[in-house]
Amino acid sequence: MKLNVCPGCLSEGFETYCVKCTKLLFDGKKISHILNFTRPEFNKIKMDSKARLSISGIQIKHSLRIIENELKLTERGGQFILKPIPSGQFTNLYQVPANEHLTMQIANQVYNIKTAVNGIIFFLDDETAYITRRFDVTGEDKRLLQEDFAQITGRTEETHGKNYKYDFSYEEIANLIKKYVSAYPIEIEKYFRVVLFNYLFSNGDSHLKNFSLFRNQKYGDYLLTPFYDLLNTSLHVPNETGMALELFKDEFQTEAFKAGSKYTRPDFVEFAKRLEIKEIRYNRILDEITGKTKKVEELISRSFLNDNMKSEYLKSYQNRLGRLRF
Repeated sequence: MKLNVCPGCLSEGFETYCVKCTKLLFDGKKISHILNFTRPEFNKIKMDSKARLSISGIQIKHSLRIIENELKLTERGGQFILKPIPSGQFTNLYQVPANEHLTMQIANQVYNIKTAVNGIIFFLDDETAYITRRFDVTGEDKRLLQEDFAQITGRTEETHGKNYKYDFSYEEIANLIKKYVSAYPIEIEKYFRVVLFNYLFSNGDSHLKNFSLFRNQKYGDYLLTPFYDLLNTSLHVPNETGMALELFKDEFQTEAFKAGSKYTRPDFVEFAKRLEIKEIRYNRILDEITGKTKKVEELISRSFLNDNMKSEYLKSYQNRLGRLRF
């Protein structure tokens, strides 16, 4: 697979990972962007029509580690997660790895959202896959204490039904952050920023398990983990709802929402107020999120999406951008 952009950061003029991405992803080890094996075989996934289906839920993930300067499949001591093209009933699934990679890169590079380190990688037969470095594994192969918000709330399929990840609200997650995170004023702005980002980039599958806390080893307090599983699901799930969860814990609706049945800037202003973010701060975040259009367009153009999906991705972004500028 001959490249002209870094399969990590999408910088132009590279035929493999650039020096910076090699350091971030592989601790400076020169790892090829082509794996030495083809796509692993895996069983077909059973679909249950009673459950709300999600792309992440149907995607088989594989564990990798570096052995003698090569990435190898492993059952123990995994340092990376490999996500091949998923199987299922959604559309354009062969573009999922490129979609997730692009969305994660936009979040990190354009909006300063701390994400799991990630890249595009290819199987031996040139099939595309997404790779991400595990942030819960330290250099000594020890695991950080991490819990997602489904675990924190004690919600499982057995206790709360098949849609347990979705029967919640973003405001309720914020209330839990306030309860468990001593640095709430700092962390809640990070949370607000990523909720906004997910709306702007049509991530309709940002559910309870896609937000996590980990224990700070140095001070013993809890912080939000880097963000993960960010992608534009509208490319694969046409006519999907606006967000995975309700924004508010009650049935409150702004006048703008009543008029158009879509979230717009006034909804996120109300959301920010409920999160106790100061007006000067939430207006600055809103302005930052709705700015920087040129950089977003540049990354879309350099991404591994095909031309049609680049166009659809851009249209989706521009549509939501218009709502948030209202």
